[in-house]
Amino acid sequence: MPVRAREIGINIGRGKPGKHNAITDVPGVKVGHVTLIEGKGKLVVGKGPVRTGVTMILGHPGHPFDEPLYAGAHWFNGNGELTGMAWIQEFGLLTSPIALTNSSSVGVVRDAIGSIEASMLLPEQNPWSLPVVGETWDAALNDMAGGHVKPEHVWEAFRKAKDGPVAEGNVGGGTAQIAFGFKSGIGTASRKLPDSDGGWTVGVLLQANHGRRDNLTVLGAPVGEEIPATAVPFPQPPEATYRPGAGSIPIIVATDAPLLPHQCQRLARRAGIGMLRSGGLAENDSGDLFFAFSTANRGKIPGPNIVHSPLKHDLTVLTDAFLDPIFEAAAEATEEAILNSLLMAETMTGRDNVTAHALPPALLLKILAKYKRGPRPAGS
Repeated sequence: MPVRAREIGINIGRGKPGKHNAITDVPGVKVGHVTLIEGKGKLVVGKGPVRTGVTMILGHPGHPFDEPLYAGAHWFNGNGELTGMAWIQEFGLLTSPIALTNSSSVGVVRDAIGSIEASMLLPEQNPWSLPVVGETWDAALNDMAGGHVKPEHVWEAFRKAKDGPVAEGNVGGGTAQIAFGFKSGIGTASRKLPDSDGGWTVGVLLQANHGRRDNLTVLGAPVGEEIPATAVPFPQPPEATYRPGAGSIPIIVATDAPLLPHQCQRLARRAGIGMLRSGGLAENDSGDLFFAFSTANRGKIPGPNIVHSPLKHDLTVLTDAFLDPIFEAAAEATEEAILNSLLMAETMTGRDNVTAHALPPALLLKILAKYKRGPRPAGS
């Protein structure tokens, strides 16, 4: 049965989660999923079996061009795709929703987001869009070349986006993902800083499809080494032996701390600490792409569609010397979100009857107890 890490006493780090322990704890951030599961048996390209979807992350309650947000990105290993990065690098502005899907659906999702944004503007506003879309390879279980993600699915994910608890595991873009040789998917977590550190919230949402089994680490314990393939089998796609370490992990970090673009870039980089702590090593065949944005200063930053922009504008900005608690929060939330992506996923059989097995919570707890890393109070 799917379970979140904290529900079985696995508390990552020292920080305190937000209300829902999700990226939506950052005020104004919403998440929507569309999950596509259809068919079984032998792969027939274009027909299935289908095990895929799209996940949408919204940081703007209104039109992104009217209220852009500061953002930054970091590439740990670039064997993957995150669209719109030239614009982010040059201007540091997030002017679109963010979406996660499979590798072959990046184009259709990007174009659909462009149509969503255009629908919000008047024709005379000359709409243009540079959406942010990340991907992971889900062809071990899914008919990825079949083009099953359609524009209407992107629109549906956009309309479904809401705050509050976020579905994890086999949902949205994470439907058919595999990490550390286990079934994985979407994972999320958050940290609420104490008032003494500004009281900001940092939230993470990721799509885990990376890592080698023998590197999986939980609370410092070598969990992956303790679970051989004889205990929990690896997926075996028919055309090739499953290649441990192949895959990707796009990580989205949101915060309401008032950060400038270069500070967002630095925050995105800290997601890599959480990935490394859990055993991800940015292998050659992995796309480890991290993106961070700040919802602060919304409405104060002139948008690209404003013809008569002010000569100058005032902002509230966090002093660099006080970034460390936010960095730590991002690392902890990332590590916990990766574990949630594993524990909330369920065993799935996909194309050609390939099966990806879930990480058994009872077995995980047994291993942690062996290394004296069992359930403990939060913050201990």
